[in-house]
Amino acid sequence: MAEPTFHSFEEFWPYYLGEHRNARCRQLHFVGTLIALCTLITSVLQQNIQWVLAAMLSGYSCAWVGHFFFERNRPATFKFPLYSFLADWKMFGLMAQGKLGAELHRLDLSQE
Repeated sequence: MAEPTFHSFEEFWPYYLGEHRNARCRQLHFVGTLIALCTLITSVLQQNIQWVLAAMLSGYSCAWVGHFFFERNRPATFKFPLYSFLADWKMFGLMAQGKLGAELHRLDLSQE
């Protein structure tokens, strides 16, 4: 199967959400991103750069568990690292606002 190509984040966004149809996977992304955000804040407050590594490990490990065990696909981060990073924050924001369901519906992506 040919690797998809994207010329903009707007083109990538529906693909990203399509790779995150499983609700548990999305929940793990949310938790991982929240832990990473709190850890980054700790890094700034403690003025300790080592917390940045902990933030990356916590965020990605939660997300990857979601992909490998619930979504059963390969994380988009491996193929599209920058767009995936940005899309994860967008998904986090929509989830925090309770608006992700409407976005999934708008893009005609089924929810599990």
